[in-house]
Amino acid sequence: MIRMVCSDLDGTLLRYDQKVLGDRILDEIRALAAHGIRFCPASGRQYTSLKKLFAPVAEHCVFLCENGGVLYEKDRVLAKTPMPRALAEEIAWDFWNNSDGRGEVMLSGENTSYLMERGLGMTDRIRFIGNHYCSIHDPAEIPEEIVKVSVYLEDGVGAYVDRFVPRWREANAAVAGPKWIDTTLANKGIGVGKMCAALGIRTEEVMAFGDNYNDVSMLDAVGAPYLMQTAARELLERYPNHTACPEDTIQTLLHQLGHPENKG
Repeated sequence: MIRMVCSDLDGTLLRYDQKVLGDRILDEIRALAAHGIRFCPASGRQYTSLKKLFAPVAEHCVFLCENGGVLYEKDRVLAKTPMPRALAEEIAWDFWNNSDGRGEVMLSGENTSYLMERGLGMTDRIRFIGNHYCSIHDPAEIPEEIVKVSVYLEDGVGAYVDRFVPRWREANAAVAGPKWIDTTLANKGIGVGKMCAALGIRTEEVMAFGDNYNDVSMLDAVGAPYLMQTAARELLERYPNHTACPEDTIQTLLHQLGHPENKG
């Protein structure tokens, strides 16, 4: 029995150039709610961005933000996993100093993105997805706990994966998109586990969708994992359930459940 559906956003529910959700997924979230099934956007985005994106159905959602670093329900923080301050600052300076002048750095607080900018496109992307943000010159300026540190690489992550991911394995470094590498002490799998504990749901009762390496921990944690057909071959070989469109898979689930008024 499925009691929660989790989904990555960029590259899964949304194309990277897409700003608004389609009516179909919004209608499906309402239909899931009619069956008592929660929907959980599971993203590297912050709460402000996710709440705005899912505004028409936010009452039916719980939110896994910052790759599991912060969990929200109805404007209330359910759980947060901060990074040790010294570690977060060390990673930020490593990203900044060792990305050949082609990287910009984002440090995430509970609901603010702190940007170390070079004018390479990161700020435009953060505006596009609707994050609350401010610019800084030094991570020491940040007045709150840090839950995630990311590097935005204008030319793509390809030349930097081997440089940064093994080095920061202790901080769950993972490719999070064509131009992003993220680090956090949480991950989407930890986030799903904490969300399930807060809601009284077993992880086996969760369906999840993802497309990239930062989704692996979530897909491994749940009972019904689905990988996008556009994912890397290594990931496609790891998971047997593939989908071209999460909405199609959710529609199949809803069809199996039938009309809620006929239940019981």
